[in-house]
Amino acid sequence: MSNHVYKSIELTGSSTIGIEDAVSRAIERASETVRNISWFEVVETRGHVKDGRVAHWQVTVKVGFTLDE
Repeated sequence: MSNHVYKSIELTGSSTIGIEDAVSRAIERASETVRNISWFEVVETRGHVKDGRVAHWQVTVKVGFTLDE
């Protein structure tokens, strides 16, 4: 394993389907412009309730990636 320098950013994904979908959407979208994503950590989960039911999920994730050599 070589010595890497990592940078992290926070993203918030949203979904009407669920938490995992919200995380996946955030990471997939970030992958379009951020290279070398290698890990994520869920830092916050929240949602929107409508008519007594969960209508929308929002998940904030910290995403780590290696900087180019």
